[in-house]
Amino acid sequence: MIEYVTTPAGRRESADAGTPHHPGTPHGPEPADPDRPHDPELRAERAFLDTARAALRRMHADVVTTETPLIGGEDNDERFTNESNLRARWLRAQALVDLPDVPLFFGRIDYDAGTVAEAADRIHIGRRHVHDEAGTPLVIDWRARVSVPFYRATRTDRQRVHRRRRYGFSDAADLTAYDDEILDDGSTSSDAGKPDADAFLRAEIERPRTGPMRDIVATIQPEQDDLVRAPLQPSICVQGAPGTGKTAIGLHRIAYLLYTERERLSRGGVVIVGPNRSFLSYIRKVLPALGEVDVRQTTVEELLGQAGTVGSPGAHGARGQAGPVAGDPRAEQLKGDARMAAVLLRALWLHVGTPTEGILYTKGSNRYRVHDYAVQEIVESLRGATRYAPGRNSLAQRIAHEVLVLMERRGESPDDRVQNAVARSRPVKALVDQVWPKVTPEQVLFRLLSDTEFLAAAAGADLAAEEQAELAWSKPPRSAKSAKWSPADLVLLDELTDLIERRAGSLGHLVVDEAQDLSAMQLRALGRRCRTGSATVLGDLAQATSPWTTGSWEQVFEHLEMPETRLVELERGFRVPGEIIDFAARLLPAIAPALGRPTGIRSLPGALRISAAHSPDPQVLLDSLADACRNALAGEGSVAMIAADADVADLRAGLLDRGLPSALLGSADDAMETARLVCVPAMLAKGLEFDAVVVAEPARIVAAEPRGMARLYVVLTRAVTSLHVVHAEPLPAELRDAAGP
Repeated sequence: MIEYVTTPAGRRESADAGTPHHPGTPHGPEPADPDRPHDPELRAERAFLDTARAALRRMHADVVTTETPLIGGEDNDERFTNESNLRARWLRAQALVDLPDVPLFFGRIDYDAGTVAEAADRIHIGRRHVHDEAGTPLVIDWRARVSVPFYRATRTDRQRVHRRRRYGFSDAADLTAYDDEILDDGSTSSDAGKPDADAFLRAEIERPRTGPMRDIVATIQPEQDDLVRAPLQPSICVQGAPGTGKTAIGLHRIAYLLYTERERLSRGGVVIVGPNRSFLSYIRKVLPALGEVDVRQTTVEELLGQAGTVGSPGAHGARGQAGPVAGDPRAEQLKGDARMAAVLLRALWLHVGTPTEGILYTKGSNRYRVHDYAVQEIVESLRGATRYAPGRNSLAQRIAHEVLVLMERRGESPDDRVQNAVARSRPVKALVDQVWPKVTPEQVLFRLLSDTEFLAAAAGADLAAEEQAELAWSKPPRSAKSAKWSPADLVLLDELTDLIERRAGSLGHLVVDEAQDLSAMQLRALGRRCRTGSATVLGDLAQATSPWTTGSWEQVFEHLEMPETRLVELERGFRVPGEIIDFAARLLPAIAPALGRPTGIRSLPGALRISAAHSPDPQVLLDSLADACRNALAGEGSVAMIAADADVADLRAGLLDRGLPSALLGSADDAMETARLVCVPAMLAKGLEFDAVVVAEPARIVAAEPRGMARLYVVLTRAVTSLHVVHAEPLPAELRDAAGP
């Protein structure tokens, strides 16, 4: 950890050399001693930190020790109220836990006198609000309006800020340094002060990382801050090149919205949808570090697999609870196609028949006949005009109403109770069951995939005969109950569930990360869960690796049923060095020619190395790979060896044989915390960051899947400090003229 102190003019200096030191420089002066007597300011800041931590512990204790009043009684409503009160108290307590490795504050702004309030023109900014026993604020939440100038003030628009101070902390959250930026020193240059700010950003980005993702609350840039603080409506989409911080923007935006719209969002809840469990494990600590502990993080498959059957969510167990089976790749691709929505709609309504006879209802000695043509008219008026289950109920009520009309013509005075009794009567129920049978999503999908004639009728003009053949089961299971559903089947079941009966409620806000990889049907399923809410959509079309990717953000918004979504494109990469970005960007003309070329704001000479193993012997490649991993481990921080999925296990075994222990990503949620060297299948690399990355055989990554070039682009942009490409097979043509060591 680089430690530095600040001179009165705000310039960082080595305590013994007297020369400027820039954080992040690989070989700078010796760290300054933070306890030197000439720096009482640092000691004062440390004392203030101790005071603030003690205040936070008191706030936490106040919540924990305060009894939650329980409402007497044992009825369900009172029990629910008691449980809600206890949960609310637990959440408040969790939000006030002082995390040992998270600094309580990260910045300070000194306003011009009288800007905020008397004796309050100096505010410390942190991840949550902290006050003393008298209620006086000690640390201001970064989301508060008074904190905004910390991120946006410049010398040309200083927003009444005199001084901006940033702090350096050790990995144990000990305050080790500070850095001042004076905004009212008379300079009028728009770039004045920028080198210091960029140096701080660089130091934070290059601080060695281990384990899960860290928040970026101390280094949010103005263009990121605009998106973080964007209002709840309309929905926004961030098209972000690698290293632009789009995932961090989405997470911090959730924290901000929960601060400004907590009551509104608490009614529907907030859900983050990520591409896989490894990614969710990687981001899991960001929101708790920001004081938000009640946000659900899940995958599309988990979200849909937990849906129960219509009318009784979860009554028949979680779909796919034994684990979804892998489907045929071509069939899975077809099942994700937007055309399947029309096919499923037809398949469902094909279950509704045409009545060939009416009903005869008997009450005492009276008989009332509703003729077949009248029933036919009712069925046709309801067919497709409502969802399936409500239509079935309406059919019974409409037939019963016809009976009541006949009763009234005979001078009777029937009421609603009589109509309901008629609707539940045996002759009406028998006719409804025959014409409009009760079905479950599983029954409909089973029939569609196992009955080729039914599939042809439902397909209409949407699916060609060859596509129908690819979609149909070659060996159908015996029944819908014994069917094993693939991930794509779960999405179709979810669509059918909504066609049968509308899903109740709506999320308050939905975050969809890596959205470019979702199928049209997956997007429709997510949109249904957020009908009246809003969304933050994150992704990069250049990183689209799934065969069913929609190809444009406009189509994504259409399938989500959020056409008014605001699209923002970020091209400045803060986290990936320019040398690596430029190397990976050679692939863009082949995978995303319409996108702008990303730029890296950081240059790290030597960040990119390419090594060729000039032998077909696999052991030679392994030797080169082991050397690259050892070199990476000689530095600080996390190291990833990324390879084609089918190769990872063997390469890891080879590294183990050469004395390099590693964890295998995907084998456990804490894989990134159990070893510095992590072996990563290319499919799981998306969204992750490592200090150093070693990539094995790019050509095999490309050859492993239809969109392998896009997968390689993802893999090449995971490094924050250094990338070492090791290969025996020729590199893809787009990369071959890159200069090697």
